[in-house]
Amino acid sequence: MQKGKPQWWDEAEEFLSNDDVLGPIVKQYRGGSLEGKGDLFATLVNSIVGQQISVIAAESIWNRLKEMVGVIAPSQINNFTHAEIASCGLTKSKATYILGIAENPDAFLSPKWDEMTDTEVHKHFVSFKGIGPWTAEMLMIFSLMRPDVFSIGDIGLVKAVKLLVPGTETKEQVLKVAERWKPYRTAACWYLWRMLDPVPVAY
Repeated sequence: MQKGKPQWWDEAEEFLSNDDVLGPIVKQYRGGSLEGKGDLFATLVNSIVGQQISVIAAESIWNRLKEMVGVIAPSQINNFTHAEIASCGLTKSKATYILGIAENPDAFLSPKWDEMTDTEVHKHFVSFKGIGPWTAEMLMIFSLMRPDVFSIGDIGLVKAVKLLVPGTETKEQVLKVAERWKPYRTAACWYLWRMLDPVPVAY
């Protein structure tokens, strides 16, 4: 699993910098990039923590969890009870999701990702309780670093596209705008998030 800047990033940056809509944003943040941590389980836990709450709240919970658990790994998570995991600020259901996957990590982590299409990877992720489309897409972006993922369930991305293209109202229209950024919609997501927040989004 890749760490650091994706191999395809420079090509994506060049492609998107020539786009009439996103180009000015790309040029503003040129030099930065998506950064892979090479740790799918930690990215999963971070994504579950961040489901449907603010970035600030998620960061606070994540930091408390790391302080209690140490390294975010299945073996470490399994040392703690459901109540202890939830005490970091997680809902009971989120704590259940994290522990459920930590108890049988091989089922989640074992596929040969390089041999799977984006659709197959997405289907694998959402087969686990607690992983919906948004979480699956965050895993595909931030851990597997698939180059052409756009998460229509992400409020920030929808907001950014609406700001860039006035008159865009529905999710269907947002998706249509995002088509112009194929085959590098993952990089487009990163720049759209930067447009809203100068601190790079990371999971």
